Parts: sequence; C-alpha cells; structure tokens
Amino acid sequence: MKLLNEIKSKTKVTVKKIDGGPEIRKHLEDLGVAKGIELTVLATQARHEHRGPISLKIADREVIMAQGMADKIHVEKEGTLLPLLRLEKGDEGTVKVIEGGKDFKNWLSELSIEEGIWVEFLKHIPDDALVFKVDDREIKMGEGEASKVFVEYEGNPIQVNYLREGAKTKITKIIGGVGVRQKLDELGIKEGTEITLIGKEERAPIPVRGNYVHAKIGEHLITIGHGMAEKIWVDVDEGDDLLD
Repeated sequence: MKLLNEIKSKTKVTVKKIDGGPEIRKHLEDLGVAKGIELTVLATQARHEHRGPISLKIADREVIMAQGMADKIHVEKEGTLLPLLRLEKGDEGTVKVIEGGKDFKNWLSELSIEEGIWVEFLKHIPDDALVFKVDDREIKMGEGEASKVFVEYEGNPIQVNYLREGAKTKITKIIGGVGVRQKLDELGIKEGTEITLIGKEERAPIPVRGNYVHAKIGEHLITIGHGMAEKIWVDVDEGDDLLD
C-alpha cells in the first residue's frame, strides 16, 4: 500500500485504509472516498504559489490565519468542497469541515471561524517578519505566528498583525497549543506583556510543502487537500506505476 499523495497522475487506485478520526472519515465520505472505493488520480497540484498566511473576511471583521490552521479547513464554494487554501481573492463560501479536536476548534472560534460560517477570501499574505519591542528587546515573528497573538487596541481586541507602527499595548490572549505557547514564551511573548510594533522586514520565500490531489470517482470530480491525502492508503491497479 502507498499513500494517495504518492500516486502519479492518471493512475487508478483502490482505497484500502483511511487514517484519522471520525471527522476526517466523515469529510472523506462526503467526497465519496471510503474503503474499497476505486478512484483515478487526475493530477497533483502544488499549494498556491503564495505559501504564507491568508487574510479572510468574516462578517465585518478581517482576520489573518496561519497556513497550518487554514490547511485544516474545508469550504463549500458553489456546491464544491475545497480546501480553504485553494480559494483565491474574492472567492466566498461556507465553512463545512474543520479537521482537528475540540481545542483546535476553540482556537478557531477566537477568530470567529466555525462550521457553517460564511467567509470571503481576501488575499494571500507574504510571510514577512514583524519586528516588535518586548521588554526592551527586539523580536521578530512571521505573520502567521503573530496572528495567534491578540492585543487590546483602541478598545478592541485585535491580532497583533493589525497594530499600527509605533503603537504600544498589552498582550491579552494567545491562541494555540502548548508548543505554540512555549515557543512564544521563549521570545517573551506572554499574556500581560507590553508590546510595540516597530516595523516589517521581508523574509525569504517558504519552500513548497505538499500537494493537492485532483481525482475522479465515476463521473464525480473531487479535490483532496494534502493533509487528508496523507491519511489515505491505496493499492494501485496492476500495470500502473507509483511516483519515483
């Protein structure tokens, strides 16, 4: 058996096993993917050329989301279920599936993102380094990392990305797991700490990670994000080859 994202284009396979919990299985079932199903891989497509975080509009609020979070969200657009990162500027849709457990969904709810919410994709954001002053030290965070840090500014809770240059305020909340909090804590980023945005610096491009898989089940066309494709084990029909 091989993982679906290891299969090259125009190859017919049979699904043998699906890793992951019930939410992942339910999402794949909605796409028509289940154990024993035959499907044909039509093509694989690299992630969007802009591989940094993204900006969304939810109701009247704009939010920035790290790519790792966005990669676990699937949106229904005009009757088609797509990974959020497949959307482009101006695309709109309804959040249908969020991979991950209760804690992850709670973090997303801090960004007003829940299943059933209507979102508009605003843009891909260059993952520039934001330069901050914290406790008389200068530190740098990428846009995606910074998007997990909230501050109180002009009476409103905002992501630290939206601070005006030179603005000083206090950190009120950090979303993310233990690893995120530990990493930020090492930088001096913790709730209650004063922080000032100094400016931005361009960073080197991030290398491509993973592919989307475009496939066909009967006459039904589907797109599977690379995260889910890594959970699907398949057997290749006799005579078909795998990627080298």
